[in-house]
Amino acid sequence: MLLSYNMINMNKVRTRFCPSPTGYMHVGGVRTALFAWLIARQNQGDFILRIEDTDKNREVEGSEKHIIESLKWLGIQWQEGPDMNGNYGPYRQSERLAIYRKWADKLLASGRAYADPYTPDQTQKFREEAQKNKQPFLFRNHRPNSLDSEPPIWDGSMPLRFKSDPKAYTWSDEIMGELNTGPEVVDDFIIMKSDGFPTYNFAHIVDDAEMKISHIIRGQEFISSMPNYLNLYKALDIEHPIFATVPHILGPTGNKKLSKRDGAKDILDYRNEGYLPEALVNFLVTLGWNDGTEDEIYDVDDLVKRFSLDRVQKSGARFDERRLLWLNGAHIRNLSTEKLHKLTKKYWPKSSEVFEDDYKQRILQLIKERLKFFKEIPELTEFFFSRPDFDQELISSNKQLAKTENDILIKLLDKSINELENIEFDQATIKASLDKLLAETGEKPAILLGIIRVAVSRWPSSPELAGSLAVIGKDESLARLKEVMLKLSER
Repeated sequence: MLLSYNMINMNKVRTRFCPSPTGYMHVGGVRTALFAWLIARQNQGDFILRIEDTDKNREVEGSEKHIIESLKWLGIQWQEGPDMNGNYGPYRQSERLAIYRKWADKLLASGRAYADPYTPDQTQKFREEAQKNKQPFLFRNHRPNSLDSEPPIWDGSMPLRFKSDPKAYTWSDEIMGELNTGPEVVDDFIIMKSDGFPTYNFAHIVDDAEMKISHIIRGQEFISSMPNYLNLYKALDIEHPIFATVPHILGPTGNKKLSKRDGAKDILDYRNEGYLPEALVNFLVTLGWNDGTEDEIYDVDDLVKRFSLDRVQKSGARFDERRLLWLNGAHIRNLSTEKLHKLTKKYWPKSSEVFEDDYKQRILQLIKERLKFFKEIPELTEFFFSRPDFDQELISSNKQLAKTENDILIKLLDKSINELENIEFDQATIKASLDKLLAETGEKPAILLGIIRVAVSRWPSSPELAGSLAVIGKDESLARLKEVMLKLSER
């Protein structure tokens, strides 16, 4: 039986997220961070941010800053990390080299580590020989002969390898269940490189022990290395934390891991396009997790209360950007108009600068139902601030309007102008007048309302028509209708 993460012991729950500063933050990494953060929050524990920067060849300048900015935008707060003090720092691996050397010396002293005397070319030849013989390559089959007769010495000029003790393993994973492997997959692996930096396989185990991490939540790509990790835990006399392996996020087709080619974005691109952080959090947490209900929209407090690792699915979850758009729209509609106005200030078209905030809030009330992300605002609202040029293509590209005779469109515009000129110009009265016109003309809504919409907005679609006319105002609305009627008369 698997023990739940909150039943395993009475120690404080401490989770961590350990990105490498090698590029932008992607959705897979963020989902892992969210799972770890939620577990810490719901258990009144600590969430730790640790920067794993030991691979200096792959490090990208500015990545750490980008990681921190991305997590903060999403509302993921940590109690210990590279930008704040904690009892178990430093929180950058490059600043912990003396700690790794201490643990490496412990392995040397116990005979569980040795200097690797081979060049990369020699190791490659061993690998090719195994392949030629149709055998798996195991470095432990090529250990130096002197290991049994000479005391272990390592001066740092060569890589340091862990001397494995192959055995079968069975272990529990909070998501994947009970897993097991045979001794054939346990091998000697490098723990310290000749440049003085540790490998991930060694450093994360040391760091998690030193930082008293209770739960390791990470991606599926590490599961094949688990037997080697368990072998190292035993050699270091460390009790391993609780494991939870998160399946991959799959591309839109569902048959491969999500990649840049599938449209995987930098997390901050979503911010720049005007997605709400709470919507992205909702979307990512529910990629492969549900609480057993039909609910789809959650705020952070809901997720903290309801999230559990045992309801994370074992298989990969398909990345569906249409669902993200829908969720973002749903979260937008839950905002007050005042809050939405504050959040959207930088997204309005330049032509809006001379208009008052009250006018923009009236527009937001109209477009709120159809707004999916803030970067759509210029396209949806430009016609409220300036009169666009009329393009005949708007009629010819509309199936209903294109097959309607020009004279009929002119007559419909003329009737509309006469009706709208003589009413109070509020939304309710305008709607009643449009309904009256539909009844009197017997025309299809797609044609009557369609030609009015095209004439006023100069777009094939627009927010609710009566509301749009009311916001634009009587004089400007009538002027646009008359202008288009004149242009049609000139054809």
